Amino acid sequence: MKFSFMNPSQSPGGLEMCTKAWPPLGMLYIAGVLMKEGVEVSMLDQSALGYTHKKAVDWVKRENPDVLGFSVLHSAAKEAPKIAELVKKENPNIKIVMGNYHATFNAERILRKYPSVDIIVRGEGEFACLDLVKCLEKGGDLREVDGITFRHNGKIVSTPDSPLIKNIDELPFPDRNLMNAEYASTIFGVKVATKKFTTVLSSRGCPFRCTFCGCRKFARGVWRPRSVDNIMQELHLLRSQGYEEILFVDDNFTLNRKRVVNLCQRMRKEGLDIRWICDSRVDNSSYDMFREMVKAGCNTLYFGIESANQRILDYYKKGITPQQSLDAVRKARKAGIDVIVGSFIVGAPDETRREILNTLKFAQKLDIDVPSLNILGAFSGTEIWNDLVAKGWINEEECWETSVYVPSVSPHTVPFEEIRQMIYEHFREFYLRPKQLLKEVLRTFKSSYRLGVLLVNLPRANTVIDDVIQGVRYG
Repeated sequence: MKFSFMNPSQSPGGLEMCTKAWPPLGMLYIAGVLMKEGVEVSMLDQSALGYTHKKAVDWVKRENPDVLGFSVLHSAAKEAPKIAELVKKENPNIKIVMGNYHATFNAERILRKYPSVDIIVRGEGEFACLDLVKCLEKGGDLREVDGITFRHNGKIVSTPDSPLIKNIDELPFPDRNLMNAEYASTIFGVKVATKKFTTVLSSRGCPFRCTFCGCRKFARGVWRPRSVDNIMQELHLLRSQGYEEILFVDDNFTLNRKRVVNLCQRMRKEGLDIRWICDSRVDNSSYDMFREMVKAGCNTLYFGIESANQRILDYYKKGITPQQSLDAVRKARKAGIDVIVGSFIVGAPDETRREILNTLKFAQKLDIDVPSLNILGAFSGTEIWNDLVAKGWINEEECWETSVYVPSVSPHTVPFEEIRQMIYEHFREFYLRPKQLLKEVLRTFKSSYRLGVLLVNLPRANTVIDDVIQGVRYG
């Protein structure tokens, strides 16, 4: 049996203000498990290659798989079914499977609306897909496969959830050679990966309860780290393949400080010359950990700061304080982190103008290099979505594929357009402050990494400026 995967292109617009181009690790992990069991696999990242839907369908025709699987986030909720329908017209016998966050949270809706979609794989897909392939090969009963939703005798059937993978080390490393594409991490259109780049997942899941995030529901609130030995094996493999920059895409990379320090010390001891990026919660930060990270090659750190207002942080169930954000940024700067990115969210259902301004001014107060200023969005699978549906502000049956900006539906918050203008003005003000400009210039001339980023983006300076403006103004 042959199983082809597709990462579909995104619909125009979207809720994210940071543009990223990352390898689809979820598909690669599933492909690795299938290949280990002798299943023939192929893969297309339509988004990265810029393929039209027609070109993507032509690729499927050439591959001629028995099963075509789509990785569907909310950003591709409407595009994936369009491609599935076109593929079915060419080959009615092909099995169309969808997975990932959007498909997991909307399995029955997708099957009701789109006859071209046959099966939804919910949650982690590695072993559910393997069981599915074995069942299809034998012509077995799909009701015996855990973790899927499908049609049976005119009804939609959901089998019990498949168990979470407890030992992530048992999974084969993602084979990035399956992707015929190059990736480069970008922020607001600025290319921040200057050398051969990829992503690595060193843990799965999240034990926290942030109301704007779907990770907890998807991973059932369980955090599972890979061992340091296992991570090191993959990093050495990547280095042998020419990768010089990586991004750890964990939701909670620094959750276990001892693991992080151990990993960093191993990277240094074994002479692993690689530059890397990760995120950290502000309430789980320490100077000593950050210092070890810097010595091991970490040059960029993301903090989820979100708000300067404790009331709003409590609404998000973030579990942090503004003072912890101040302390974390100070520790990271003192430890020598080259680039610090702070993520902020404004536009909560009853957030006032004063509170929004307080957060925007807080971004200027912090000693960060990049403020990622976002308007609160809601999508199915998050607690905020459920809250807005319960209040009658969102018609779930009409909006489940599109997601919404909260200020566009909440009658009690500042209007969306006003917030967007406030963000744009403060973003400009952030970088046009003489003190900030001087500070960034001095840091750039002291940093080989920053100079590399500057040189890479200079040839397309006008385009970068346009991307930054569009990203801030239009999200």
